[in-house]
Amino acid sequence: MKNESLDMFRQMKLTGMADAYQAVLSLPINNHPEAHDLIAQLIDAEFQYRTDRRTKMFLRLSKLRYQASIQDIECNEKRNLSKDTLAFLADCNFINRAENVLITGATGCGKSYLACALGDNACLHGYRTLYFNLNRFAEQISLAKTDGSLIKWLDKLKKAKLIILDDFGLQPLSQSVKLALLQILEDRYGKSATIICSQLPLNSWHPYLDEPTIADAILDRIVPKAHRIDLKGESLRNRSKI
Repeated sequence: MKNESLDMFRQMKLTGMADAYQAVLSLPINNHPEAHDLIAQLIDAEFQYRTDRRTKMFLRLSKLRYQASIQDIECNEKRNLSKDTLAFLADCNFINRAENVLITGATGCGKSYLACALGDNACLHGYRTLYFNLNRFAEQISLAKTDGSLIKWLDKLKKAKLIILDDFGLQPLSQSVKLALLQILEDRYGKSATIICSQLPLNSWHPYLDEPTIADAILDRIVPKAHRIDLKGESLRNRSKI
């Protein structure tokens, strides 16, 4: 009967329950939990198994640039980053509220690492996350337009509750990329969150986008509901904790 129950869990793809039940069966009989405790343990084991599997999948698909953790972020006055600001973002409620995060600062100050730490944290909290270097992002848009998969690709982006756009402003964007970016931000407005990292200060984003009408439309969809972090200090590339 015990083996039949174990086989049933496996057949129903209740892997967490099956593993937990097998662990119980390996215990001496006098250490077996009561029926109601066993049911609670099996349900909890299955929940934890599915949560862990989903988290691993989200982390794998996110393609984050760095294996970064919120716990590794250094907060101090020199960096212009407080523990309160980090804690505010760490609860991921900014994602629920569809608020954006704009991270600016000089090269090497830890913008990308901070963004990846927030992305890692979002995955741990159960939010589908995608990371893009903006140059690669532009390449994917061009490729999707060429092979006719742009609509499908845009639909994929809609499913991500958090998108990270890194290295914004390093290279000029083509007209088609600007229009696609506008469409993506329009699709996400009021529904999902976006993190943008840039060496350019925020007041330079409009000139960078070059075309006033498109620039107005893009910035109108990311700036009003955004938390701004302007990182300061020397380059941290040679340090282990950034």
